[in-house]
Amino acid sequence: MEFDADKPIYMQICDSVCDRILSGELEQGGRIPSVRDFGAEIGVNPNTVMRSYEKLTDAGIIYNRRGIGYFIADNARDTVLQRQREDFINNEVPQILKKMELLGLSPEEVFFSKWKTGC
Repeated sequence: MEFDADKPIYMQICDSVCDRILSGELEQGGRIPSVRDFGAEIGVNPNTVMRSYEKLTDAGIIYNRRGIGYFIADNARDTVLQRQREDFINNEVPQILKKMELLGLSPEEVFFSKWKTGC
């Protein structure tokens, strides 16, 4: 895993787990690597992975079965999807609209642009 210096590593780990849930790579009810195993796999201190797992647990995306390990929650995909949609609408769309305004682009030009390939 390659990390972005502009964002805390534990948040990037959370984002990676969430992306893997949305893509279907991690299935609801499935077990995820232990804190130590995952830390070793991606070259990160286990404390950093633990912080990520705690955040994901607090969000209801994963849960811990004491003595067994961490698992993807049954409603994880819906939870992640809802959170990412809200984040996109509240944070990314306003930036896109501002950039469109600065560039003098209309929605039609962006979505039905001659630069767009395909049908």
